[in-house]
This record gives sequence, structure tokens and C-alpha cells, in this order.
Amino acid sequence: MNSKQLDVIVIGAGAAGLFCAAEAGKRGRTVAVLDHAKRIGGKILMSGGGRCNFTNMYASHENFLSDNKHFCKSALSRYTQWDFIGLVAEYGIAYHEKTLGQLFCDDSAKDILNMLLGECQKAGAKVTSQCEILSIEKLDKGFKLDTNQGQYQCESLVIATGGLSMPKLGASPFGYKVAEQFGLKVKPTRAGLVPFTLHEQDKDVLAELSGISLDARATCNDTSFNESILFTHRGLSGPAVLQISSFWLPGQPVEFDLFPHGDLHAELQKALQQQPDILLSTALSAHYAKRYVQTVLPYLGLDNKPLKQYQGKQLQQIADAFHQWQLKPNGTEGYRTAEVTLGGVDTDELSSKTMMAKNVEGLYFIGEVMDVTGWLGGFNFQWAWSSGWVAGQVV
Repeated sequence: MNSKQLDVIVIGAGAAGLFCAAEAGKRGRTVAVLDHAKRIGGKILMSGGGRCNFTNMYASHENFLSDNKHFCKSALSRYTQWDFIGLVAEYGIAYHEKTLGQLFCDDSAKDILNMLLGECQKAGAKVTSQCEILSIEKLDKGFKLDTNQGQYQCESLVIATGGLSMPKLGASPFGYKVAEQFGLKVKPTRAGLVPFTLHEQDKDVLAELSGISLDARATCNDTSFNESILFTHRGLSGPAVLQISSFWLPGQPVEFDLFPHGDLHAELQKALQQQPDILLSTALSAHYAKRYVQTVLPYLGLDNKPLKQYQGKQLQQIADAFHQWQLKPNGTEGYRTAEVTLGGVDTDELSSKTMMAKNVEGLYFIGEVMDVTGWLGGFNFQWAWSSGWVAGQVV
């Protein structure tokens, strides 16, 4: 059986894999990208609501979670968000900043995928879909792969298969299994950037609020995010919830400040002086949706009386109930809706300069498959570009 001889094989045609393949091809290396999915770049296409939040203007190593906080520094400093923004501009792709440095395509995520495929084509890197890897074997020099589309051999093998999030788009534990086959440690994985589900007693009440969004500060494990939260019929979502979910562990409470940009006690005092006869619910409806106030007062165990009937510290206690709402999630929606996977291939096993496994010559891991996870807001794409670029210079 004739095997195709190549310098580099990249497994996984997502953001990191395509970018790495193009970079390697530019150096004159012969490159093939193999992907088991029918449709290339599914996750890119649906990201950012179909507009692809392709990087963040403020990306730095501080926006990433990993057991080794320093690992991502080298790659992020060698290929930065500005380098990628330059490439996007070269292709004439129109984009805008949404909030907090998040950059999105004006038109469609297709623009980013077409750019990556265009870069691969220019560099002579061939992309093959519906290619299932049946086995990988280490040779004296390089690797041999058996696939449903024949046999391949390569000097450098790059694993860019991502994590477990969004199994509908073809996510699988393939990359972790390869790491384990070659004796690399893999950190436990869990869903990140994912909505919370609620215990029955909370869900019964809060599901009524489905569709309501509030500004909030979510805090857990000494980390806080100031963004909106969204009540859904299944639980809690919205940017602040997705962000804090990566820091939350089962059984822990999350604290929400539901009046993050002001002092609710001062607002209630002001209302008391101006209109002492109005009901608490009316005073609160100046700041929140009416439906929210009506549902949440009994839920928080608060009476709805005219403001003048609250004694001493009672108004302060009411304000505290909104500023310090403690919620214990039941769990998360899991990998089905998670945007990323926390954990993965242990970065201590890899070189931060090249992404190569320290003990396996020619084996590289890039992107989400390793234990580096970005915040919400374009950071995970930036890690794909930076790690893919770094590997692309040496494979």
C-alpha cells in the first residue's frame, strides 16, 4: 500500500490547524490537513453568532486559565492580536469592535474561514475532509498514519483537534487519546464558558424571567466579571455567567451584584424622601423591568410595602439582597452548549516556544486541545492563531 509522504500532517481543520498549516506551507514544507468532519471549520462559522469574534484588542496572558499561567506568554507575545488584525485587513475583511475590545466580522464568519483556506491554498497546504484517523504509529523518524483515505507518513505531526465542547460539530476526545498514547499527561477536562442550570426551587421561580437581561457583576473564587446576565427557561446565561462558569466548581455559590454601577440603598433613600408612599416594587421598577421586580421580591423573601413603612436598616438589607445575591447553581449545561473545554494536554509536557512534546520528537499540540483556555471575547481564537503560528515556524 503506497503511503503519501509529507513533511507535516495537521489533524484538525479548525482555527489553529488551518493557521498552522498555512504557516508551515509558507516555509516550503509539504503539508496536509486531515479532518473527520464533512464540513470544514464548523465552529468558526457558528462562533460569535455567525460573525466570528476572531480576536480581542486587549488580549494578554492574563485572559487565560491554565495550571501553568506562564505557558501562553511566549506564543502570545510572538504572534499578537495586532498581527492577526493585520492579516484580516490584508484580505479586506470589514470588522468592528462590539464591546471590551471584542472584534467581529461586519459580514460573516465565512470571511475568516475563507481567509484561512485561502492562506492554505497559497501555501500549498492541502485540506482533506471526512478523513478518519484509524491509527498513529511512531517511526524512527516521523509518524505513520492509517486513515480511511489511505496511509500517510510525515516528519511532523500536529494535533489540532480541539476540546469536547459542541459535540454536534464533531468535537471528540481524539487529541487527548493521542497524548495518552505517547505518554503525555492530560489534565481533567470540564465545560467552560457555559450557562448554569438551577436547582428546582430556584428554577421554578426564575424560569418566569426567561428573556430578561440585567447588568451584573458575577463573582466566584476571587474573580469577578462585570457584564450582563440573561435569565433563560433552563437557568442563567449571558456574558457574565459564561465568564464566571470557567472559575466555578460544583457545589460553590456564585455572588451576583445586580446593581453593579451604583448604590441601591442611596437610590431607595432618595425615593423615600421624594415619594414616601410609593411601594417598594414601584421604586425598584425605576431600575429594573417590572416583571423582574414582581417575581424577585417574594423570591428574595422581601415584603412589598410603602417605603415609609421600612424601619432602621431594612432598606439597607433590601439593597444588600440585590447587591449580594447568592446563587448556588445546580450545574452547567455541559459540553453541548459550552464554548470551550477547560483542562486538556498538560502544558508541562510541551515546549512553550514550539508547542512540541518535550519527550516525543516531531509531535505537536496546538489550540484548545491543551490546558490553555481563554476568557469569552475572542481570546480562544487568539490562542489558536498564536499557538498555530508558533508551531508553524518549526514543524
